[in-house]
Formats: sequence, C-alpha cells, structure tokens
Amino acid sequence: MTHDADPRFAALPGRPGKIVAIHLSYASRADQRGRRPQHPSYFFKPSSSVAASGTAIERPAGTELLAFEGEIALVIGAPARRVSLEDAWSHVAWITAADDFGLYDLRANDKGSNVRSKGGDGYTPIGPSLIDARTVDPDALRVRTWLNGELAQDDTAAGMIFPLPQLVADLSQHFTLEPGDVILTGTPAGSSVAQPGDVVEVEVDVPGGPTSGRLVTRVVQGDAPFDPALGSLPAADDLQRTEAWGSREAAGLPPVAEPVDAVTSPSTSSGTEAGSSLSLELRAKLEAAPVAGLSAQLRKRGLNNVHIDGVRPLHPEAKLVGTARTLRFVPNREDLFAAHGGGYNAQKRVFDAVGEGEVVVIEARGDAGSGTLGDILAIRAHARGAAGIVTDGGVRDAAAVAAVGIPVYSSGAHPAVLGRKHVPWEGDVTIACGGTTVQPGDILVGDGDGVVVIPPGIVEEIVDAALAQEDEDAWIAGRVAEGHPVDGLFPMNAEWRARYDARNGGER
Repeated sequence: MTHDADPRFAALPGRPGKIVAIHLSYASRADQRGRRPQHPSYFFKPSSSVAASGTAIERPAGTELLAFEGEIALVIGAPARRVSLEDAWSHVAWITAADDFGLYDLRANDKGSNVRSKGGDGYTPIGPSLIDARTVDPDALRVRTWLNGELAQDDTAAGMIFPLPQLVADLSQHFTLEPGDVILTGTPAGSSVAQPGDVVEVEVDVPGGPTSGRLVTRVVQGDAPFDPALGSLPAADDLQRTEAWGSREAAGLPPVAEPVDAVTSPSTSSGTEAGSSLSLELRAKLEAAPVAGLSAQLRKRGLNNVHIDGVRPLHPEAKLVGTARTLRFVPNREDLFAAHGGGYNAQKRVFDAVGEGEVVVIEARGDAGSGTLGDILAIRAHARGAAGIVTDGGVRDAAAVAAVGIPVYSSGAHPAVLGRKHVPWEGDVTIACGGTTVQPGDILVGDGDGVVVIPPGIVEEIVDAALAQEDEDAWIAGRVAEGHPVDGLFPMNAEWRARYDARNGGER
C-alpha cells in the first residue's frame, strides 16, 4: 500500500475522495441525547480536515466548545453501488480510529450540515494504523477514548442502533462509495469538551485482537478571530453547552426543574397526551374553562399579573391550551443581528424543537414594528403538533399564518422582517410577554378574551374552581332569564344559596 505524500494521510491508502459521517448511531449516545433516530442520517466532512496522529487541533479564538468524538472509521476498498446488506462488509478494506471533532459554538448556524462546525483543518484525525476488515467481526469492534489519560468513552459496535454493514449498504443506495472513501460511524456516550492543553486519544480494536493503536491529538489555543463581516460569529447557549459536554451537570449548569403537581411527565403517565406535559383529563378541563373564569380564580389567590396584555387571536373561535416553550428577542443592534440573526438562530431552533401540546411564547417587548414569525414557522409549529403561538410582537404574512390553522395571538400584523426591530437571542428561558412573566412549562390558556398564564403547581385547583364557578354562574343566568331580579341572586344571598345547594344535593 502506498501513502499519499501529504503526511496528513499517512494512515490511509491515499487522500479520501469522500468522508461521510453519521449523526447518531449508538444507543448510549441516543439515550444521552434523549432522542433515537428511526433511520441513519449523514453529513460530509472535507478531506482537508484529516490529520495524522500526534498533530494538534486549534480551538479558534472566541470559542469554548470544542468537543471530541471517538469513532470507528471504515475505509472502502472496492466500489460499492446499491450493494446488499449481506454483501456490504466485503466492500470495506480497512478499519481504523478517528476523532470527529466539532465546534459547538458554530453548530447552531450549521444545523445538520456541520460544514463549519466540523469541517475545520485538523478536525478529523485518523489512524495511526489500519486493521484488515477481513479479519474481524464488525460487531466485535470496540472504540475507546481517553481525555488526559482518563477513559471517557468505551463501547462496541454491537451497541450501535444501525450495524456497520447497514451504513455501507444504505449509503451505496445514493452514490458510489469509491476506494479510499472514509465512513465515520458515529460516537458513543462520553463525548465531551477538550480545552487547550488537553490530550485526546482514541483506539479501535477487537479485545485481545488487532488494534489501530492510539490516535493522539493535542488541543491548542488559536488567536485568529472570525470576521463578522463575512459570516456568523461563534455563539454558545445552554443547549449547545449541554450537548457538547454531554450533560447539564458536566457543563456546570443547574438541573432543569421537574414538572410538579398536575403537570405530569409523558414518559411516566399513560393518561398524558403524547409529547405534552398536560394529562388528557386536565387538558379537557382547561378547554372547558373560560379564560375569564380562570382569571377570576387567579385573582382570588392574589395573582393579578398573569394576563398577556395587548394580544389578539387570529382565530377567536379557537381555544388555546398548552405548556409554554419560550423565545426571547432583544432590540435590534446591527452587529448583534449579524452574529445572531442569520443561520440556524434561536428563533428557528425553538420552532424546530417545540413539542406536541406546547405553545411558543415570544418576548418582543410589545414592539409590533416587525414580524416575529411568518407562515413558514407557523407551518413548522403546526406540523410538530404545537398547541399555538403567542407573541407580543407582530405577525408577518398574517393571512397566510391564519390559513395554517394553528391558534396564534399577536399584537397585530406587520410586513417587515425580523431584523428591523429584533434580534433572536435565546430560547427556553424566563421571558416577559405582554407585561407578564412566562417560564418554560407554565400553562397558557387563551380564548376570545385573551391569554392567561397559570403556574403549573396550582393549575388543577384553579381550573376546578373555575368550572365550579361556571356551573354556578350558569344556574344564576337561568334564574335571571326566568325573570328574577339580580339583587340577592348575583351574588347569591342565603336564600338563593340554599336553593342552589339543594339543587346540587347539598354540596358546594
């Protein structure tokens, strides 16, 4: 085997024509992320990102989340085009170790493609030695990663959601895998962040059998900044920190509060609507209770600042019930919009992540001088089963948004795009919408009167009291319709109360 003269490709038969990487493939990693794909999905890495063992990777200036991912790398030996699952492994010539480095500070703006976040020079170390694929059972392959000598990742191909031959066969359905092409087969749980000065080592082997040897990469600090005039700047939020480090705890972030009382987890309650944190029974009660009645009960308990003021429904006849998924805009500043407004920004991330039964609640400071969403995002929310959208800003393409059919409350229509007034800043944080504070997981109920926010811990109490009051008010209305005077009846005096209690079997 002859090597390419370029030392970067010393561990390979030559410079690869294609490097194809898979997003999620190990059960341990999928469980860690809380999502398991039904089918494999892929992205490309440039061959210029390949590096040899013993070289350094640079963490760019202004970034914090350079993550390592130890992986099994397959090197194609014979052309593969529409090969069967049974024949796929015969097209793999060699196996070796790889480290699929990724810069999570750039990940949001390259969602899925990973062009910038994983395509940097040195971001694909491979080697140091090749294992003959003919001599091993693919399920027996093991990948281990060490950070500064401490074992961080340890799993085998038997723990993959999609077996190694399936990846080869699947990719060959779409294009020809050519000799020298490399497939990066995904990383197990344990991937985390590497800091300047750290040493990351990856080894692929069959326990007691052949090994790739340890692939060694040193992390160094770069000093060349990104130019904001040319493209999006690095930006890290708590979601990216959590996924880069592997957990909120590892990233030094506080745990997310667990749902309480009447709000239940969809994974633990069979009476819960899929994807929602509201039980089916509670949702039905909230749909039956008028917002005015809920507001009255909240006021009786000292909660007066729970109304999202200044918003009107596009569908007054539709009831809105759901849990809050929050999105915050800050006032537009041109340099900040250049860094945060384009690409896969916070607005797009929230609409892509909203779950069934959730309501996207947007803080736009009551400034309706531009749209805060349009028909594309409304369609996305509707397709994901969202319960509705509430924004104290404007709606762009209002007629098209209304036609989507999802309940939407806004401060009005405006034709301008987001960048006129707002910068999409962050999601899943406490916000202020229409003069009231909204936290992720709060309960929102809306009808023709407006939208009210209910703390989840008292929602059952509030809705039961509102429904009881609604029943009482309906009985009073019936008596008024019969010709009785309001005085003494609304509110009821002792005589009328006794009659009402008697009608209800003496229960109040």
